[in-house]
Amino acid sequence: MATSAVAVRRVVKRYAPLLLAVLVAMAVWASATGDLGVRSPLPGAVVLVLAVASGWAVSVIRTRRWPLFLAAAAGWLVLVAAAAGVVASYQAGLRLRGRRLAGYLVGAAVVLAGGVLVGLAVGGVRRITTATAGNVLFLATGLVGLPLVFGLWVRARRDTLVALRDRAERLEREQEAHTDRVRAEERTRIAREMHDVVAHRVSLMVVHAGALEVTADDPATVEAAALIRTTGREALTDLREVLGVLRQADPAVLPQRGLDALDELIGESRAAGLRVHRRDEGVVSALPATVGRTAYRVVREALTNVRKHATDAETTVCLRYLPDGLEVLVRNGPSGGGQPLPGAGQGLLGLRERVELLGGRLEATPVDGGFLVRALIPLAGAA
Repeated sequence: MATSAVAVRRVVKRYAPLLLAVLVAMAVWASATGDLGVRSPLPGAVVLVLAVASGWAVSVIRTRRWPLFLAAAAGWLVLVAAAAGVVASYQAGLRLRGRRLAGYLVGAAVVLAGGVLVGLAVGGVRRITTATAGNVLFLATGLVGLPLVFGLWVRARRDTLVALRDRAERLEREQEAHTDRVRAEERTRIAREMHDVVAHRVSLMVVHAGALEVTADDPATVEAAALIRTTGREALTDLREVLGVLRQADPAVLPQRGLDALDELIGESRAAGLRVHRRDEGVVSALPATVGRTAYRVVREALTNVRKHATDAETTVCLRYLPDGLEVLVRNGPSGGGQPLPGAGQGLLGLRERVELLGGRLEATPVDGGFLVRALIPLAGAA
């Protein structure tokens, strides 16, 4: 419905000047022949020229105004034709301002006075129509006053709408700027809190791990302390990058790892004490970067959950290369117990959203006392 209305308005806007020009030309002709006004004694060819000229002057009003004002004056003085004069008065109210509008009013008064003189000279019906006091007042109101006021009202309404539109756009820009400022302040606050809390505690962990590495006598303890210290330093580096992104007004995208870093990820999990095995099935082929990054995130989150809840469980990471996508399976067996680490509970939810953005699906369900995370990532969603 809205599309039809827009199409109609477009057609009307395009053809309205032409239609108005035809109507004015017909009105001038009808006025000169006595159907709408005083019959003119002039030859039909002269009347036709004035009628066509009046129509043409109306059609070019958007680019030139003087032809219409000239045609209106000639039509009134020669043929007592009011059509062009009515359109000219409306256009004057719509388009003229200040001195130009005052000049038009003076010109209109001169033309009406000239019409009175011509009426007195010609006499008859024309004298009654254009030279009597009551008719002159009526013609001044109908030909000049009302169309001019209507044009002024339309212009004022347009100016008001433009002002309201500009104000709305300005308010929208100010609202967007305020939102961006509040968002930047919130990002800075989050970065500050993360730095004050998380970075401080991780730094303490790295310091204590380094001290334990130096003072411990047991080789296994020294190796574990070294691993904790290295992992803590890497965590601090990652945290520094994240905090840098949070503090940027227009954050850049951090480089993310893909399947090429999967072996390193599994190696880190093994070094932390997990029993992890990797298995690839199907024909290994190059994958889009978005698919590789998403698969890496799935495996990383699944292994993180295993470290939290089933550190002694045997875990298998399986990549199945399908003709139209990649299937990622991370399955761990039953755990012998132990105190699970705390978590935010948002990791799998965020992963599901990431996978679904690519048109895939993610499942996370208990299986035979263990847990299975399965993600199917189609190639079409990464195109």
